Amino acid sequence: MKKKLLAVLLTAAMVATMAACGGGSSDQETEAPAESSEQAGDDAEAEAPAQSDGEAPSGNGADFKIGLITDVGGVNDGSFNQSAWEGLQRAIADLGVEANYLESKTDADYAPNIEAFVDEDYDLIICVGYMLADATKAAAEANPDVKFAIIDDATIELDNVTCLMFKQEQASYLVGYVAGLMTEKNNIGFVIGMANDNMNLFGYGYCAGALDANPDVKIQQFNADSFADPAGGKSNANTAITNGADIIFHAAGGTGLGVIEACKEADGVYAIGVDSDQSSLAPETIITSAMKRVDNAVYDAVEAVIGGTLESGIHTYDLAAGGVDIAPTQDLLPADVVAAIEEVKEKIINGEVVVPSSQEEFEAAHGDVYELD
Repeated sequence: MKKKLLAVLLTAAMVATMAACGGGSSDQETEAPAESSEQAGDDAEAEAPAQSDGEAPSGNGADFKIGLITDVGGVNDGSFNQSAWEGLQRAIADLGVEANYLESKTDADYAPNIEAFVDEDYDLIICVGYMLADATKAAAEANPDVKFAIIDDATIELDNVTCLMFKQEQASYLVGYVAGLMTEKNNIGFVIGMANDNMNLFGYGYCAGALDANPDVKIQQFNADSFADPAGGKSNANTAITNGADIIFHAAGGTGLGVIEACKEADGVYAIGVDSDQSSLAPETIITSAMKRVDNAVYDAVEAVIGGTLESGIHTYDLAAGGVDIAPTQDLLPADVVAAIEEVKEKIINGEVVVPSSQEEFEAAHGDVYELD
């Protein structure tokens, strides 16, 4: 089968750090672990949520301390780290827990950040992203009485670790379908933060959806090799635009902010966001987003640990359960595209459309056209 995609592999060397945000949503003010700045080093910062003027939380979690460890994109990445913190903020407001986060500015911060919360006797430590898997596993093995949850990793098989996974390929298929229908040049782009088995799920879904909607579409693929490099993401997007792309999807965390910026600056080029509804970042540029409800997963984990029902093992959130979806903001989508997406959603839920979740499944349906590795 003739390849329809142009694969471009770029490696970004610089890691940009996102600034921390401490806005909270409850009356209960939390404090950073007493020794966190010393233990996590100068490159890790903790900031407690601010107090609000609302009513006191009505939940029963006042005796519970929940800690969140971000990946290098930071809590303001506009993506999965931020979504995780938003879920925890909702748990503060609804359930009354004490909560805090520590930002990881490099991978060297993972272990000391986790240890800071362990030393302060946190009841649940939530680690955001598969890149924290090794540090999470080591901490969980060393502290079997501490409960951990990790987002986007299913490799840890311990009694005190809950793995929160998402069918991100399903949401990516939907936005790929949008791109395939809406491109005017039969040329679209995809920027991934890092190419691996987990992240490639975004690519399988996006490329499959685009090709199912438009078999003639060409998809330019870029590996930014970082989740915290907006400059690299912008460079990737500008290359795609120069080569004719008029819609670009990013699955790249903070790096994707640069993708959005490049699309915003270009004439007639749209962006597609990821993880949360990113339309507010560029309302005239972002036509939709592939939503992964990390916030709901975090909230569910906190609620379960309070109720004593948090189980170890893999917990998967899919389209049927509302764990993934296309963004509700649809101002830039034509009515016929919206209708087509709703129809495809139903087909995915009822099994009529099976979104590929591996290279083999993708190749079986579309040929050897996904080339990021």
